[in-house]
Amino acid sequence: MTMADAVLRGPVKKERAAPVTRSVTRRSVAGQDLGQVDLEPTIFGLEPNRAVLHQVVTAQLAAARSGSQSTKTRAEVRGGGAKPFSQKGTGRARQGSSRSPSMIGGGVALGPKPRSYRQHTPKKMIRLALLSALSDRAALGRVALVDTWGWEDPRTKDAVAALSTLKLGGRVLVVLADEETVARRSFANLPNAHTASFGELSAHDVLRSDWILFSDRTLPGSPADFSTGLAEVEGAADDVGAVGATTEQADGTTDQAGDTTDQAGDTTEEAATDA
Repeated sequence: MTMADAVLRGPVKKERAAPVTRSVTRRSVAGQDLGQVDLEPTIFGLEPNRAVLHQVVTAQLAAARSGSQSTKTRAEVRGGGAKPFSQKGTGRARQGSSRSPSMIGGGVALGPKPRSYRQHTPKKMIRLALLSALSDRAALGRVALVDTWGWEDPRTKDAVAALSTLKLGGRVLVVLADEETVARRSFANLPNAHTASFGELSAHDVLRSDWILFSDRTLPGSPADFSTGLAEVEGAADDVGAVGATTEQADGTTDQAGDTTDQAGDTTEEAATDA
């Protein structure tokens, strides 16, 4: 291969390993084992893409910055309207204002101003970073699963007991559904527990947590679940069924219209014959 072929070939796509099937022990809040559950390979069995993870997490941290820092230029600093000293005879460099950036109490040259630090990140890259982070935690055995919370009233004591029974130490990310408000309020006062809804999961939240705790309602079964919420996915399935029924009704109406057209054609032929 010549040097010209190497230059014109372009980047080489890295071949990544096939998704691996991993399993997790399903437990109750009381700590009782309920069997093994296979995790979705396309979510928890991928080879983490470190480059995408770095870019997405950097963009998420940058978007979290307020960008409210500000300094005053020489035009914004109060005062400085009068010439500080005579043009000649002092032996000093000539000055026209005491608010020059070179003088004490003057403005700041090229200082920071309020700005936005947001970076545009493609949706596919954000999803790949999240899947890579979940796969990394699953490879380390840091994914836990409970069947249901089953709490009637929010109590911090119940949340502490659940984490102790499940033997989850360090920082725990609890993934909750929108309707699980009792569990969200139970974990709210724990400094080592962070709750997030299914649609709010991000790669940064997963990477900064030692354990990821799912329930039967929030355990993802397809990568498409991250683009739409669980309720939206269920609603989409209902919409698909409704669209199918509407399509069948439309087909039946079209058939009836075709039959009516045939009957009208036969009537016209009979009238022409009689004439």
